[in-house]
Amino acid sequence: MTAQNPIQSLVASLARLPGIGEKTATRLALFLVNCPEDHARELARSIINAREKICFCSQCFNYTEQELCSICANPGRDGHVVCVVETPGDLMSIERTASFKGRYHVLHGVISPLDGIGPDQLRIRELVDRIREQQIHEVIIATNPTMNGNATAMYIADRLKHSGATVYRIAQGVPSGSDIGYADQVTLRCALDGRREMK
Repeated sequence: MTAQNPIQSLVASLARLPGIGEKTATRLALFLVNCPEDHARELARSIINAREKICFCSQCFNYTEQELCSICANPGRDGHVVCVVETPGDLMSIERTASFKGRYHVLHGVISPLDGIGPDQLRIRELVDRIREQQIHEVIIATNPTMNGNATAMYIADRLKHSGATVYRIAQGVPSGSDIGYADQVTLRCALDGRREMK
């Protein structure tokens, strides 16, 4: 078996990243080989630094450098409202809207029996404990509208049935600016079921 040369090794490493195919990995590898050396070293240092310093927030399980992330540590956030998301990336997406003023709980995945992921592999038990201990009044489940995301949402709602908190599911339906004529039946049904009063 012939050993890979450095560029082939770099391409193989980059191709393991999510969403990066062999062509993109090759393009990135060639860019990194040709960019100024200090840029390449800065990228390498940033990756190592993130791996060494980033940990989970002890309360919501978002990524942080401290015991509590900046959102959990912010006294201006509403601690009685928690939005449950699948990943830190989903949290960042919601934060970019600047419309949610509560706090979060990151599950780090969804229930997926085919992949061997059950409730015990997620941060669901910590969510249930947190709601009880912190007297949280409102839980918004913002898992993705996939089969596994919906199953996870239903499981969490069932676990929180007697918690005293009101549990909501984010609305799902026709995206803003799209044409109803092109929407599929499931999307339209979710849009109708998630209707709200106009005021």
